[in-house]
Amino acid sequence: MSDDDLIPLPADFADRFDQEERPACQLYVISPARIELPAFTESLKAALDGGPVAAFQLRLKDVDDDAVLRACEALLPVTQAHDVAFILNDRADLAKRAGADGVHLGQGDGSLAEARALLGAGAQIGRTCHDSRHLAMEAGEQGADYVAFGAFYDTTTKPSPYRPTPDILGWWTTLSQLPCVAIGGIFPHNAAPLVRAGADFIAVVRAVWEHEGGPAAGVAAFGEVLGW
Repeated sequence: MSDDDLIPLPADFADRFDQEERPACQLYVISPARIELPAFTESLKAALDGGPVAAFQLRLKDVDDDAVLRACEALLPVTQAHDVAFILNDRADLAKRAGADGVHLGQGDGSLAEARALLGAGAQIGRTCHDSRHLAMEAGEQGADYVAFGAFYDTTTKPSPYRPTPDILGWWTTLSQLPCVAIGGIFPHNAAPLVRAGADFIAVVRAVWEHEGGPAAGVAAFGEVLGW
């Protein structure tokens, strides 16, 4: 943790400044850690038919490179047909091979500069910043296209010891024009404070894929909080 992060962030920090108008908060859908093809292709189609989705991230764990590339091959046409950005988690090299729109990098997933050199100026590159203002500023300086903060709530998808408060979103949007993503245990019933605080995107997993009405209903359920 940097010295900056040790200094408490005033809860009213963002309220002290005139805020520039930003686009409305959008939905960023992340895949489950394991998927079955071709069934998941239809699930993704249903989700993207459920309402406006800005980006889809393929985040598979404990599978080999060939499985990731096969999934990309099956799912990329779906996102392209819906005009949704396709982001691959962790691996800039596989994102390049697959023709993905970008990559999301954790703190241990390589440098932003190397990913940019590999993927080019037009790629969307995000960086996980946990609850750290220092990491977010560093990511912005290193050329990230967006920063992600979380986990804001308890989550079983990707358990995290980090618990930022919504204030960090207001702090970021006051200082930077780069988009910020809120992630971690977000559902329609608890998303509103993050949207109000300034999240440009809310990233969701279980809220979509485990919705009792199916993935289309899972996406549609965010319509009220996101103002669709």
